[in-house]
Amino acid sequence: MKSICVYCGSSTGATPVYADAARALAGRLVENNIALVYGGGNVGLMGTIADEVMRLGGEVTGVIPTALLDKELGHGGLTRLHIVKDMHERKAMMADLSDGFIAMPGGIGTLEELFEVLTWAQLGFHEKPIGVLNVGGFYDGLIGFLQHLVGEGFVRSGHATLLMHEADPEKLLERFKTYVPSHDVKWLDRTTAQTLLP
Repeated sequence: MKSICVYCGSSTGATPVYADAARALAGRLVENNIALVYGGGNVGLMGTIADEVMRLGGEVTGVIPTALLDKELGHGGLTRLHIVKDMHERKAMMADLSDGFIAMPGGIGTLEELFEVLTWAQLGFHEKPIGVLNVGGFYDGLIGFLQHLVGEGFVRSGHATLLMHEADPEKLLERFKTYVPSHDVKWLDRTTAQTLLP
């Protein structure tokens, strides 16, 4: 595993525990010689994790749309910063550059990015590991809601387990290293879009 995309907030959140977790994840990435791919901002948890990876001598690639360059204060001290035309290009490039995906605490944008790559995995468009860093139980509600979707017949249990979750970044990375795709994709044939669901 050469690089991991980390989705995280452009805010630091209501408690310092989130920034502490970002720095801890940065440390584990550098220790494992894994490069960081992220949204390219210099604020919030985005800036925290990027700064820490760079401080520790790691590699950081940022991807930011022109429209957000000023709002999210594009980071000028990265290994490389790609400036793209829009959010679609941003997310596609981040996915292409990454061997796995981790969502840290964040807001609506973080959740949107997480669920897009989760949907892509469900459809069989990639077989990369996906996880959330469940700092202080931040994602407990989301994890529970996924099980609710399974119980209500909208999500297969195998698809729900595509989303790994750990509070400890080292444990999450260990699970990434040993990840073996084992679920049935939702679509049997991408060209005919024949569903496997009854």
